[in-house]
Amino acid sequence: MKRFISFFLSAVLLLGLMPAAFADGSVADVIIISDEPFSDNPGGTVVSQPTINQSRAVIGADLSPDQIAAVYQAFGVARGSVIELTVTNAEERMWLQGYVDPALIGTRSISSVYVELLPAGANMDVSTSNITWCTPEMYMSALATAGITDARIVVAAPFAVSGTAALTGVYKAYEDMTGKKLDDLAKAVSTQELTITGDLAQEIGSMDSTSIVNDLKLMLDETRKMTDEQIRQEIVAIAARYNVSLTDNQIRQLISLCRSLEGLDPDSLKKRVEDIQGTLNKVSEAKTQVVGFVQSVKKVVTSVAGFFKRIGDLLGW
Repeated sequence: MKRFISFFLSAVLLLGLMPAAFADGSVADVIIISDEPFSDNPGGTVVSQPTINQSRAVIGADLSPDQIAAVYQAFGVARGSVIELTVTNAEERMWLQGYVDPALIGTRSISSVYVELLPAGANMDVSTSNITWCTPEMYMSALATAGITDARIVVAAPFAVSGTAALTGVYKAYEDMTGKKLDDLAKAVSTQELTITGDLAQEIGSMDSTSIVNDLKLMLDETRKMTDEQIRQEIVAIAARYNVSLTDNQIRQLISLCRSLEGLDPDSLKKRVEDIQGTLNKVSEAKTQVVGFVQSVKKVVTSVAGFFKRIGDLLGW
């Protein structure tokens, strides 16, 4: 009975303290790029919609019918309401070979994507489901390098996968909708960028790795005139702004990316990077607020637990 009373009092006190965590309004405006897209239908099924010509679903060729149904559920659209394409493992390897660890590519085409064109100036909206290695901000940054803008993109799989192959599906969908072929070099550099950003993210986090790469892209006009040693110094200085230390190998990877970027038009690239910077900043701020809120709740819970432990010690519970 004493344990029950203790638990009840803890719950009451915790609920009383919770509004204080929101009192400054810092969490009310949180913007979250979801890792789990959802349907507006509370029953879990997706209402049939008319076919939309400015959207495509690109499905991994090795998915079973049940798995295809699962990715459409993640897309939030009904199969048949959108033009469907297929991507094979051979197509994925065409862009990933030489950039991505073969173990991450695999031998089957699993990652699937939904791509919907948005009005000019709408920017990018990226979400993921069952993608373990690539984050929405990493996709957003890499796709801007490839020349893709103003689109809503959902990357999904029926079970956990790295997601490195998803870029191929996005390229395919975008080219099919617009009727314009993306520059092959831009697609290759985009893939290289996603790989390098992903490697960095394992050590320093996805937001910092994406920010460092985008800062380098913004100064392409300058880095293309620099020696490797001068670029190295710039990379170290940029990393320091994010309180990050990079290894020699990581710096070499970033220098290699800078050299690859030199084949792209610096003005067009800068414009696309600047267009997505606002969205990336909002994502970064939102994640920081969420982390801060979670830490605040943990402190409240720890404080309440300590308070009742002291009461229990005094009463001999």
